[in-house]
Parts: sequence; C-alpha cells; structure tokens
Amino acid sequence: MSMCVALLIASEFMPVSLLTPMAAGLNASEGQTGQAISVSGLFAVIASLLMSTVAGRLNRKGVLLAMSACLLVSLVMVATASNFALLMAARALLGVCVGGFWALGTAVIMRLVPADRVSKALAVMFTGQSVAAAFAAPLGSYFGDIIGWRGVFWGLVPLTLVNLLWLSYALPSMPTEQKQSFASLWALMRERWFGRGILAVVLAFASAFSMFTYLRPFLEQHAHTTANQLSILLLVLGCCGFIGTWLGGKLSQTRLIGLLQALPVVMALVTLGLLVKPDMLPLTAMLLAVWGICNTALSIAWMAWLSRHAQHMPEAAGSIMVASIQAAILVGAALGGVLVDHFSVQTSFTTSALLGALAWLAIGFRRAIENPQYATVAIAR
Repeated sequence: MSMCVALLIASEFMPVSLLTPMAAGLNASEGQTGQAISVSGLFAVIASLLMSTVAGRLNRKGVLLAMSACLLVSLVMVATASNFALLMAARALLGVCVGGFWALGTAVIMRLVPADRVSKALAVMFTGQSVAAAFAAPLGSYFGDIIGWRGVFWGLVPLTLVNLLWLSYALPSMPTEQKQSFASLWALMRERWFGRGILAVVLAFASAFSMFTYLRPFLEQHAHTTANQLSILLLVLGCCGFIGTWLGGKLSQTRLIGLLQALPVVMALVTLGLLVKPDMLPLTAMLLAVWGICNTALSIAWMAWLSRHAQHMPEAAGSIMVASIQAAILVGAALGGVLVDHFSVQTSFTTSALLGALAWLAIGFRRAIENPQYATVAIAR
C-alpha cells in the first residue's frame, strides 16, 4: 500500500515538476497546464464520495486492485496524449484512482492492524508519500530534460504494473458486510466537530497547493534557478518529507491537536518568507526544507485525527476526508492558476499564506474539532 501511495502521489503531482515543458508540448499556458492537477482533484472528489456507497459490499481487496489497474491505464494515456483534451481525460481517470484508493485507505489500515498501532501504520503507508515527494519531482525535472516529459510518465508504467501484482499477492481478502449510504455521510457532516475539522482541512490543503503547484515557475522566474539547481531544491523539499513522516507519526500520538494547529501557520510563514529573498538559494533551500516537513506531516496528522475521532464510521469519514482534500487541491491549484495568469506568482503565494491563517482559525481551540465520544481516549493517548 505504501508503494501504491508513492505511485499515486508521483502520478498526481508530476506535472508540478514538468509544468513548463508540458505546457510547451501541448501548446497551452502554464496556468492551463496547472489545471491538470485540478481536474484530477475534481474527479477524485467525485470518486471518494461515491466509493464507499458504490462499492457496497464488494471485497475491498478487489476494489483496491481495480484502482491500481486504472492508474496503469491513466499513465499510458498521459504518455501518449497528443493534445490538451486527451491529457485532461487521462488526468480525470487518475482522479478516480486517487479518490477511490484514499477513500478506503485509512479504513483498510484500521482493519489490518490493532487500534493502538493505527498511527504508526498510517506513518508507514505515508512513507510512500515521502518517497514520492522526495524523488518524484526532482527526478521528473531531471529526466524530463533528458528523455522528455512523456518519457517520465512511461517510466512509471512498469513500476505500477509491479505494484498491481504485489497488491494482488500481499493484500488479504477483505469482505465487508456494511454498505454506506449518502445519509450516513450527511449525518457525519452534521456533527459540529467533524464539520469544523473538514473546513480546516479544505483551507489547509488549498493553502498548500495554491503555492506548491506553481513552485517551479516561481523558482525559475524569481530565484533564477538552473535545471540542476531546481532539481536540488525539489530534492531538498522532498527528502525532508521523511522527517515529516517520522515527526507526524510521533506527534500524532501525543500532541495531535497542537500539531494540527501549528502546521498551517508554519507553512504560511514559510511561504511568505520565500517572497523576501528568493534569489538567496541557501535561504530558499532552508525554507523549502521546513515546508516539506510540514507538508508531509499535514496528511498524517489529519488521517490520524480521522482514525481517532471517527472510529464509528471510518469509511464514511474517509470518503469525506479524501473528497475534502481533493477539493482543496482542485481549488488551490485552480485559484493559483488564475492568479498566476492574471496577476503574478507572488499573488498566488500570498493567497496561500492567507488560506493557511484561515485554517488555523478554523481549528480554533482544542475541543472544537474533537469528538466528545472519543475525546477522553484521545487525551489519554
């Protein structure tokens, strides 16, 4: 599952490191090509909301295998896309894979390990995210200059095939007797602590991706980075995700709410810091390192919050959580694209910081996003 996460993350956000050549190859603007991330987010939202209901009582192993197979098809479609419309279709299929996998991922982890090891298991699964964040962007940028952006996507195809075979062998059968309904999703959203938490999720991830999606144009235009410098900076950002995985898993067990409060604030301050002296590459590298730590820890912390406070409805909560994150990615990337095309990349970064501050306000005090039913247990942990 960790490898599948790595491939999903790499596939979804590879356009970030290849934005400029992809735009040139498809005769589109950088802002338009950034919507390749938005469209995958849109279909991920739809798929995540439908997954726990449409999948019904289907064996969860079969569902996860189907998502992995669709990922394989999507990568081939991207690599062979001859125009912008075909690229969007391929990215839409990828969105279905992302939404479907993540909607069930946390609930599956909760079935595979004991309750007291869920946070650690989530950290292990999210190691795949750290690997993708560490190596996908810099390797994509590096190899994109050598074999072209299409060659980069072709390179992911055999890895995805290996993962599909691995999942079919390693995952146990996971039949389910429960069938979620849209009523159960709505009932969960009406719980005040959950609704407020989801609002904070949307703001936090929209903040992250209104900045991250357009990081390459910012570094090229304002830090004046070469291709090698860009790869190194993206590698620094990504490698620090391993620290974020460790830190997020550890603090989610003992200081979960405090971690959720701190992350969007730190990321907002870092984003503003990048605007001060972007041409000072050592400073830029340090700031990106901090941002990379926080970005990885953000996902782990919110999934840990879900597993701890939505134990009574894990699949429904997972569907809503993934839909919210993907909607935030869609909004963040789309909003950033508009701001980049019509104003400047600095405007997109400033908006990112503002959204981070709003996420902190939405989280509020400790009890605001805690389920009273499990609050005592969470504090004890």
